[in-house]
Amino acid sequence: MLGRMGMKVILFGATGMVGQGVLRECLLAPDVESVLTIGRTATGQRHARLREIVHTDLTDHAAIEADLAGHDACFFCLGVSAAGMSEQDYTRITYDVTLAAAQVLARLSPGMTFIYVSGEGTDSTERKRAMWARVKGKTENALLKLPLRAVMFRPGLIRPMHGIKSKTRVYRVAYAALWPLFPVLGALGAMTTTERVGRAMLQVARRGAPGPILTNRDIDELAQLAT
Repeated sequence: MLGRMGMKVILFGATGMVGQGVLRECLLAPDVESVLTIGRTATGQRHARLREIVHTDLTDHAAIEADLAGHDACFFCLGVSAAGMSEQDYTRITYDVTLAAAQVLARLSPGMTFIYVSGEGTDSTERKRAMWARVKGKTENALLKLPLRAVMFRPGLIRPMHGIKSKTRVYRVAYAALWPLFPVLGALGAMTTTERVGRAMLQVARRGAPGPILTNRDIDELAQLAT
């Protein structure tokens, strides 16, 4: 658990829907000293506590290792939809890219908090039919073996807040169609929000997590503690 003020955070996937929400909460949090974003494109945001590194090869961090050292937490929000992808390509983006970052951070800052945005339905046995669930499960299992305080976030539906929009068209259409059902889905624990995900991540970095795998309800409860 974080034992001092001035949290230093690394954020992967800051331009995605979840990452945008997490970045917003990090920059609003008074105890976050700095946020370093790593990604193929810049966020376009400007903030005194924000530093961005545009890094095209996310499987090789040798050139930026010095920048990655000395952080308290990494929030890994980078990911893609498996729709239309082969298992090989999805594994390269989901497993290879995630482990490339985690392995470097485990060596540079052993024991740091590493939060991975997985998904509801992820298969820890790595044996089920759904390809994405197996690959996510393989990724989670590999992260949990590293010398990190690794925590898996398994949200279901995530409602974008504060003007944030998904870059994936099919998701935008789905959110528009489900909009009237959001209150019901939230009450059932089937949906969280980008705001709650960000706040929950910060709470885990500050105080630790109740377990290595967190569901929508866990995320929402942690977010309430962070307010």
